[in-house]
Amino acid sequence: MYLIKTPKFIQNLFPNFTWRIPTKDKILYLTFDDGPIPEVTPWVLEQLAQYNAKATFFCVGDNVQKHPAVFKQVIEAGHSVGNHTHNHLNGWTSDNIPYFHNVRHCAHLVDSLLFRPPYGRLRPKQAQFLQRHYRIIMWDVLSGDFDPKLSNEQCFDNVIQHSKNGSIIVFHDSLKAKDKLEYVLPKVLEHFHALGYKFEKLNASSANDRIKKTA
Repeated sequence: MYLIKTPKFIQNLFPNFTWRIPTKDKILYLTFDDGPIPEVTPWVLEQLAQYNAKATFFCVGDNVQKHPAVFKQVIEAGHSVGNHTHNHLNGWTSDNIPYFHNVRHCAHLVDSLLFRPPYGRLRPKQAQFLQRHYRIIMWDVLSGDFDPKLSNEQCFDNVIQHSKNGSIIVFHDSLKAKDKLEYVLPKVLEHFHALGYKFEKLNASSANDRIKKTA
């Protein structure tokens, strides 16, 4: 069970999380979870480049460790990256200290102030601790590209019907989502580009950059 559109009351319950970027401008924030992997991520980069689109990739540290060249491609293409734990841990079923260590393990590979919990699941104490160190990025539109029960068209409609100015939209550059993503992403880019939208990345200044700026 998951929600395609995050209800406003849920967003209001967690005001310290970023659910969307308030703006009147035609801007969307595409995000990609669970990569980088060579079978999907380079293809995503090619699609984005066709529209001069920037995006944010929430990376699993283990995948960064296994595929450093693919991670480098993401960085060199000018996209933002964020921490998605080292082993895609579910916060609800993880003890706090091991969870924090797993986040830190990923942080050694992904230097970013952005963090997205896998499955969007955090315990209250996990959230309290992590938001002292990271900007916790959630979403207001979930494409459902990971769901084998959804058709390609249903996945496309999820994004088209629910996205608005400033929406943060979740896709996955994973093998599980590959087939749907290959159908939906080009159509989403084409659809919103034709409507005059721009695709921008989230600000992911590194901790080192923040220290330099405040020094």
